[in-house]
Amino acid sequence: QVQLVESGGGLVQPGGSLRLSCAASGFAFSSRWMYWVRQAPGKGLEWVSGITSAGTTFYAESVKGRFTISRDNAKNTLHLEMNSLKSEDTAVYFCAKDRYGAERGQGTQVTVSL
Repeated sequence: QVQLVESGGGLVQPGGSLRLSCAASGFAFSSRWMYWVRQAPGKGLEWVSGITSAGTTFYAESVKGRFTISRDNAKNTLHLEMNSLKSEDTAVYFCAKDRYGAERGQGTQVTVSL
């Protein structure tokens, strides 16, 4: 069955960095576009970034220039490098097979705070 397992979240100060990873299994990862979505406290799911099977990337305006999505098709792994983190980036981050997060993992918590 499809499994998406995120890791790498944590507590970081404003301006800091984190690298999230997602281990995928149970489907043809290399041929799928993949996404990161997030859910801030009390809010709905928000699309963050996506990457095509060929490696073309795209980002929400709120994270453009600060976040970098990448994939390793040999290892069925998706990454999100997050720099210059802000308090408003605090959320649970999910990797997903679609940009709306209908098929997503269990998530990893990212907290940006002093």
